[in-house]
Formats: sequence, structure tokens, C-alpha cells
Amino acid sequence: MTASAETFENNPLGKDTTLEDVLDGFEFLDDWEERYAFIIDLGKQLPAFPEDERREENYVHGCQSQVWLIHHHDEATGKLYLLIDSDAIIVRGLAAIILVALNGKTPRDLLATDIDELFEQLDLFRHISPTRGNGLRAMVGKIRDIAAAEAA
Repeated sequence: MTASAETFENNPLGKDTTLEDVLDGFEFLDDWEERYAFIIDLGKQLPAFPEDERREENYVHGCQSQVWLIHHHDEATGKLYLLIDSDAIIVRGLAAIILVALNGKTPRDLLATDIDELFEQLDLFRHISPTRGNGLRAMVGKIRDIAAAEAA
């Protein structure tokens, strides 16, 4: 089953679950054990990823775990919609944070978003392993490449 435009557009991350929700959650939670649980819960909101899309051209290289990424560019609205999946629960949660920040934006708006500032605000890189940090950067890099190609 390939993802339909509706599957992309009904993704709750970036629509129903907003960046403000994530920032509020991080601010409310006192310690990193609770924040990890929150990140994992965010990952549970990822829509089902089509099995037939788990192929090499959708694979995100540079991640410690297996990560796949597909997109849909809605020509009518100009918005770029993303689906990400991973075999690791913490990576699914980190992908959800990326989607909250970038999903459903135009390619130009997506490219103008300072995702590194968000990661710094959440203090993520001090609390995840360097290999997870590299994976996070790889996901964002692939999304930026997609946005740049769609903006051209």
C-alpha cells in the first residue's frame, strides 16, 4: 500500500500536535527520564508507514537505526508533507519532533526554519548519543534536500 495524499495530510504531527505542544511538554517535565517518555509518546503518533515504501531510495543513510522517509508535495497548496518511520522507538520520537516543526510547510518556509535552534532550545544534543544526533541531522538533511528540489 502506497501512502495516499490523504495519509500525508492527515498526519497529526505539525497539525494537531504543534511545536508549542512539544515546547510546553519539555518545559513542564522536570527530568530527562520523563522527557524521554514524552519523546517516545510523540513517536506513537506517527502514521503507519507503507511497507512497500521501505526501500533503498527512501532509506535515510547516516542513522544508527533504520529510518525511512517519504514525501508528498501538494501542488494546490504548495505544502510539503512528510512521513518518517524507524525501527527504534526513540528515533520515532525524534522524527516526530522533526515533523512537528517541518511538516505541512511550503518548501521555502521549511528551508527557512531554523531547526537547529529548536534542537538547542530542547537541549536534545546533550541528552542523546552522538550517533542519534548524527541520525537526527541526517533526517533533517534529507528533508532539506527534498524541500530544495521542490522549491526549484
